[in-house]
Amino acid sequence: MDQTILAVDDSGNFLEYIPKETGHTGLGKRHLAITVLLYNSQGQVLLQRRKHQIFDNIWDFTGATHPLHLKDSRDETLAEATQRCLEVEYGIKEKIPFKNLGFFNYLSSYGEFCENEHCAMMVGKYDRKVEMDPSVGYEYQWIGVKEFLEDVEKNSQKYAPWVGEGVKILKQTKFPYGS
Repeated sequence: MDQTILAVDDSGNFLEYIPKETGHTGLGKRHLAITVLLYNSQGQVLLQRRKHQIFDNIWDFTGATHPLHLKDSRDETLAEATQRCLEVEYGIKEKIPFKNLGFFNYLSSYGEFCENEHCAMMVGKYDRKVEMDPSVGYEYQWIGVKEFLEDVEKNSQKYAPWVGEGVKILKQTKFPYGS
């Protein structure tokens, strides 16, 4: 947790740099985050059953992270953070073109920890083999988009709290486009 993340207001305007721990304890402090969803030509999306300090052993989008304040005194872009996330979680080194479908805010607590995020919904098309790092997730699966969207609606408790918010954005943008 020794990362420096970007505290933001509800519109995503930068406020200050904070330790990652500050953003995730008590009610936290709203901060910038990303959630990543890969889709393929077969009309499927990649999900993972995530290992997570707060919301462990439930289904999530492909990946998630925070844009970081880097040691060279600059901030990662959303695209850089997304690419880093996929490299860390799946070993994907190829540059994937991503689209930010929009942002959503959410606050979800569990005991002394929370998620209090202004989150970008990043999507990209990927048709190659994946292999998840077992230190970040229990398992992964490719699932049909329609099946996924229906399951989130019927079984929301199986998913991380932010998945429902991200799905609202997916539905608004008529995802998947061009698959």
